[in-house]
Amino acid sequence: MTQLRDTAGTDRLLERGSPWRRHRGLLIAGAAAVIALGILAAYIAKFSGAGASVDRSHLTIAAVERGSFVRDVVADGQVVAAVSPTLYANSSGTVTLEVHAGDSVTKGQSLATIDSPDLTAKLSQEEATLQSLNIDWQRARLDAEHRLMQMHDAYSQAEVDAKTAQREYERSRKAYELGAYSELQSLKAQDALEKAQFTLAQAKANFESQPVQNRFDTDAKKALLDRQQFVVSDLRRQVDGLNLRSPVDGQIGQVQVADRASVAKDAPLMTVVDLSALEVQIKVAENLARDLRPGMSADLEGDGHHWSGTVSGVSPEVVGGQVTTRVRFGAEKPAGLRQSQRLSVRILIDQRNDVLMVDRGSFVDQDGGNFAYVVHDNIAARQPIRLGQSSIAKVEILEGLAVGDRIVISGADAFGGADRIILTH
Repeated sequence: MTQLRDTAGTDRLLERGSPWRRHRGLLIAGAAAVIALGILAAYIAKFSGAGASVDRSHLTIAAVERGSFVRDVVADGQVVAAVSPTLYANSSGTVTLEVHAGDSVTKGQSLATIDSPDLTAKLSQEEATLQSLNIDWQRARLDAEHRLMQMHDAYSQAEVDAKTAQREYERSRKAYELGAYSELQSLKAQDALEKAQFTLAQAKANFESQPVQNRFDTDAKKALLDRQQFVVSDLRRQVDGLNLRSPVDGQIGQVQVADRASVAKDAPLMTVVDLSALEVQIKVAENLARDLRPGMSADLEGDGHHWSGTVSGVSPEVVGGQVTTRVRFGAEKPAGLRQSQRLSVRILIDQRNDVLMVDRGSFVDQDGGNFAYVVHDNIAARQPIRLGQSSIAKVEILEGLAVGDRIVISGADAFGGADRIILTH
């Protein structure tokens, strides 16, 4: 049997070629193309005066146009109650609730009652003191009338005594002249007359000054009585305030205490929302808020409805670069709105026709808005301009540009302030 030799002796192991060897031609061609493009870009930049090249796809370019320029504020607002008083406990005690959150209430309706034994006991004590002072005042009036009557009686008696002494003096003087009385008797009658006249003058002075004295005494008592009356009136007001009543027609908002809970004085109990006086609160950027004034007209939209309104107030405080502004509904009061509901608000600030303008972009904030890059074919040239008013979408052009000019409105921060830039595709 003849044996055949295998092919192991004729096989030869071949090494796998490296990627560089396999694609060497393509890599060399690509590198040459990149070098050629770089040389071409440098050549164009040299003869065009451009300082750099930027991919056009990284820029936003807009055309200058002339038309109607509208400055407005558009923001999402939140419905808030213009009148939403919070009721507080005017005394410590136990509160009994008569309503729940969401209940509709009318003005004057009882909402809750606070049981305050300390306050009611103090009222009873002060009322007793008031009654005592009233009795003292009445007694002082009676005493004054009695003293005045006594003074009047004394004055009348002194008048009678003076008249009697006058007659006795005249009789004794005539009797002395006739020799029936001695001189001593006549002098005694004269002394009695003078004494009676002095007593009369004193009684008259006392009687006339007594009303003034009586008025001082009674007025002092009356002042104490009035002071106590004020104390009692204030306590009665506080006790009456233990029964909390709704100050407006509306709806119960948040109830901050539980029924039969003990509360401290001045603790918040609940809020009442007046749904007939709703407003919309929005946040406006600081630069736009400078132009807002109360009374400006506004449009409000939500849930497929549209309402007119006016700006009711602009906060003087800036928080986080924004200013809180309130918009009040017009004559047509919306129905079915709820507090904290979201609405869209548009406030018209200014509207002018035939204004040169362009889309707003980051170029407004670069270089103070004094320069713009005007695009001519594949070159963007830096050019001085002067801007006017700005809206959310547009900015007014005062000088430096014309209708049809195309400028870079965003992305120019990569130009590095160069005068000319090549735009590549």
